[in-house]
Amino acid sequence: MDLHEELPAAVDTEALLALADSHHARPARPLGTREAAGHLVKVYALEAPGRTVSDQDAEAGLRIAARHLGLGPLRGSLGLAVLIVHAGGDGDYVLVHSWIEGDMADLAVFTGPVGKPDALRPGRAGLAPCVWEAAVLAHEREAYSRHVLDGTGSLAERLTAWGADTIAGDVR
Repeated sequence: MDLHEELPAAVDTEALLALADSHHARPARPLGTREAAGHLVKVYALEAPGRTVSDQDAEAGLRIAARHLGLGPLRGSLGLAVLIVHAGGDGDYVLVHSWIEGDMADLAVFTGPVGKPDALRPGRAGLAPCVWEAAVLAHEREAYSRHVLDGTGSLAERLTAWGADTIAGDVR
């Protein structure tokens, strides 16, 4: 198939070009490493244009993360997680990504209306991170591999390095 002459029928040219035209960077801010349900949790704020993640939003995200991570032992959790509190363009999102046994990860996505953290609920089956959330998680995968799995020194030194290795600024 020559992609310059024809595209498969399922490729929605208009929708893809509309997304490309409206795509923009979003700021990501590290909010430190915290503890939730016995886990070390690296917290990020991600903000759509005109939106802000407040301290109260971050605390609400940590409460949601703690409830989810409380099931960590049943999920094979290794005790390390990443929390993304995303003030999105169409609602609020909380992503809880944790490292589990067997070099695998667990991801929970919670969604809800703007400014109503108590209304956030698990996203539908199959929901995956958006492009901006995925950029933060890609960085975190590299940081985890570099510092924890391939790092040297004591575990405390490795976890300190992991906690300090954050992504900040615009993500695409």
